[in-house]
Amino acid sequence: MITRRAFNGTLAASTAALAINTTARSYSQIAGANDRVNFAVIGLNGRAGAHLSSLKANEKDVRITHVADVETNILARFADKTQKTMGYRPETHQDFRKVLALKDVDVITIATPDHWHAPMAILGLEAGKHVYVEKPCSYDPHEGEMLIAARDKYKHLVQMGNQQRSSPHTKKIVGQIHDGLIGRAYSGFAWYGNKRGSIGIGKPVPVPATLDWDLWQGPAPRTAYHDNYQPYNWHWFKRWGTGETLNNGTHEVDVCRWALQCEFPESVSATGGRYHFTDDWQFYDTLEVAYKYPDKMLTWEGFCCNPMRHYGRDRGALIRGTNGSVIVDRDGYEVYDLGGKMIDEFKLSKQHTSSTDLTGADTMTDAHFANLIAAIRSGEKLHSPIEEGNVAVTMLQLANYSWQLNRVLKLDPANGHVMGDPEAARLTRREYEKGWEPKV
Repeated sequence: MITRRAFNGTLAASTAALAINTTARSYSQIAGANDRVNFAVIGLNGRAGAHLSSLKANEKDVRITHVADVETNILARFADKTQKTMGYRPETHQDFRKVLALKDVDVITIATPDHWHAPMAILGLEAGKHVYVEKPCSYDPHEGEMLIAARDKYKHLVQMGNQQRSSPHTKKIVGQIHDGLIGRAYSGFAWYGNKRGSIGIGKPVPVPATLDWDLWQGPAPRTAYHDNYQPYNWHWFKRWGTGETLNNGTHEVDVCRWALQCEFPESVSATGGRYHFTDDWQFYDTLEVAYKYPDKMLTWEGFCCNPMRHYGRDRGALIRGTNGSVIVDRDGYEVYDLGGKMIDEFKLSKQHTSSTDLTGADTMTDAHFANLIAAIRSGEKLHSPIEEGNVAVTMLQLANYSWQLNRVLKLDPANGHVMGDPEAARLTRREYEKGWEPKV
C-alpha cells in the first residue's frame, strides 16, 4: 500500500517518470491544445458519464487528457466512451495519484465514492489542480472545513457538483424570490422519492482481479470485500457512504436555503428508519428532517423505496412566502398566489428529470462546468464555491447524526458546530486508516 505520506514523498519523481513515458501521440494532443483547459476525470462509474457529457458540451475550451479508476474494466469502458464522444482517447491510470503528478493536468473532476471526495480534492489542490467535486464535498463536517482551508491555502478553485446553482431558470426564480415575488419567504420544503430495491445480504468473496481494493478503500478503515459493495451499493454502508440525504437531498436542500437566504440552522432533528427490506443497508430508506431558524423553517423528506410524488414530481423544492409560493425543480418552476392560483410558470421543453437516472447528464451540469471553466480562464465568479456548497452538505451530515442518535441536535449558527453534545460532536470527525489522514 502506498500511503498518502509516501505519495507526497514521490510526487516529483513520478512527474518526471510520467513525462518520459508519455506517448508522442498523447503529447501532440496536449501540445496542440495549449489554449484549452486540461481535465482529468477520476471515478468513472455513474456520475462520471455526466462529466464526460458536459465536457463534450464545452469541448471548444477543454480537453480530457486523462481518466482514472481503481477498476480496470470500468476504466477501459470509460476510455472507449471518451474516444467515441470526444474523438480521441485519453491516457488511462488505475491510480489517480499518477494523474496528480502530471503538470499538464489543470483540473480534476471527482466522481468517486463519498469517502474519497474531500481527501482526493485536498490532494488535488496540493498538487496544483483546480477541482470539480461531486456532492457531497466531504464525508463529515470536519472534512468540509479542511477542504475550505486547503482551497484557501493552495489558491485554486473548488466547485461542488450542486449543478442546479447553474440552472438559468432556477437562478432567475430564486432572484425573483429575493426581490419579493412571494413576499417574505419563510418556509422551504424539499423532497426526493425513488423505488430502490434491496441490496441483499452480502458475503465475503475474493476481490475481483480488475479491482484495486486497497486503493478503493483509501482513507477508510480496512475491511474484507463483499459481493454487494461495488460499484454502487457502497452508498448504503456507513464506512463509505452518507445515505440518501447526502446522495440526493443535498440538491434540493441547497435550493431551499438559497431561496430563503439562510445559512446554518439553530437545530436539526431527523426521524426515520429502514422499513422496506431486511438487508445490509445501514441507513434509513425513509427520513424526515427539520431545520429550525429564528424566523424560517426548512424540511426535507426522502423516500428511497416509495416513489409517490409531491406536486407531480420525483423531487423538488417548495418555497412559501407571505404573498404566495413557488415550486421549482430541475425542469422548471410554477408560481402561485395565496389563493393557490398559478400566476406564472416555466418548463424546459426538452428535459424531464427522473430520480431513477443515476448519471444525470443535463444542461445545468453543462452550465456548471462552463462556469468553472470561465472562472479558470477569465476569473468569472463560481456559482458554487466550496464554502457555499459545504453548508447544505454539513446540514445533511448533521441530520444523519440526529437520526443515528435519535435526538435533536443544537447547533452554533455561526459555523454549524454541535453544541452541548460531546457524543454527537465526535461523529463529525471520522476515523481514518493509518497513514491516509488528509492534512492541510
